Amino acid sequence: MTDEAILDVLRHHPWVATARRIPQGVLVRPRPETLAVRPRPGALLREFLEHWGDVYDWVYEASPEPGEPDFSGWRASDTGRPLPEEHMADWLRCTVDLVLSRRPSRVLELGCGSGLLLHALREHLTAYVGTDVSAAAVERLGPTTTSRIAVVRAAAHEARSEQVTRALADTMGPRARPDCVLLNSVTQCFPHLGYLRAVLLDALDLVAPGGTVIVGDIRHAGLLGHYCRWVERAKDPEADEAEIERRAARRAAQEEEMLLDPRTIARVALEAGRPVAVSAHARTMAADTELTRYRYDLVLHADPDADKAPAWPGSGLRDGIPNALLDDSPDASTPHDLRAGGAVLLDLADPTRLAVAQPASTARFTAKSVAVLAEGVEPGLLAHEPMTAFVARRLPEVLHDHLRAALPGTPLPVIGVEEAAGDAR
Repeated sequence: MTDEAILDVLRHHPWVATARRIPQGVLVRPRPETLAVRPRPGALLREFLEHWGDVYDWVYEASPEPGEPDFSGWRASDTGRPLPEEHMADWLRCTVDLVLSRRPSRVLELGCGSGLLLHALREHLTAYVGTDVSAAAVERLGPTTTSRIAVVRAAAHEARSEQVTRALADTMGPRARPDCVLLNSVTQCFPHLGYLRAVLLDALDLVAPGGTVIVGDIRHAGLLGHYCRWVERAKDPEADEAEIERRAARRAAQEEEMLLDPRTIARVALEAGRPVAVSAHARTMAADTELTRYRYDLVLHADPDADKAPAWPGSGLRDGIPNALLDDSPDASTPHDLRAGGAVLLDLADPTRLAVAQPASTARFTAKSVAVLAEGVEPGLLAHEPMTAFVARRLPEVLHDHLRAALPGTPLPVIGVEEAAGDAR
């Protein structure tokens, strides 16, 4: 069988834009539409999202009854063991306190999971709509629905879909809008920045004037290297530094979740067509785990009062505090230690530093001032996009199956993948 026959078969696969011979084998480029944010059935990006849906279907099918706290699937990266329930309860409290500090009455939660936040917030709200890509999660939350609470199956990019729009109208009123759009511990399941952009711009368009979009429990891209070294050192305390660095670099390259710097999200907020202020909050749980060390919360304030959105660094801010979880300086403090002094923030240019804002309103900075801090920063430090690694692994698997079916008995070439940006529409 000729090389040209193999290339011709590959070029006719619906996921392939181009295929060409290279010394090592064949190099293919995926079609942009198969990575598009609004994916068609059978697209690569939809397969990525369905993978996460399958993962959580499996987790939630074995979870406790609705209404009980369910921390299934939360395991420590360094030990592989379940994270302590008391720590997870503290993790939940941290998010609930942040949401309630905004005094919302109508919440749209994208990625509601087992309903942890629904159950914690429902008595404080007049209306709630939750969405999730997992059919098992939505089914288990069915008994909790009322005239003011709805849960529908939808991915994060489907916030403007007919079924979500109908649920919002039914629970909040035909012209009402949520005053808080909540995405907690879901951005790590996003494929690429185009998807993040589409979801956040939808959220900022949906939220009522003066409302907030709260993106919670975000893994920080600027700490990926630190995280990987921490995990590898915990797994092998006796290894030398060079070996730890080698293993950490390999782990970082294979990371399957999205990590984001707050400055990346601020850049997206600039496209919202309305004024937006930004505040990045440290996680203030007592225990020293990856959930406290390497994650943060971001609040996007829509149409903020001008006098409550100072440019960085702003008045009422004590900054430059070393984070004792990441820095052993003598003057370091943990986020938990600082929580009584005001809102505990991340330094937007250095995730190993903290700040304390008192009053909490001085925690807000204009999205433009935050985005400016990203100028000149290496892109890999601002975001880690898992779709690249997913496509590099999954597309050759599919194409090998395609070749076996089309050209039985033909030796399979090594297939590499050229990067192709996802369509953000």
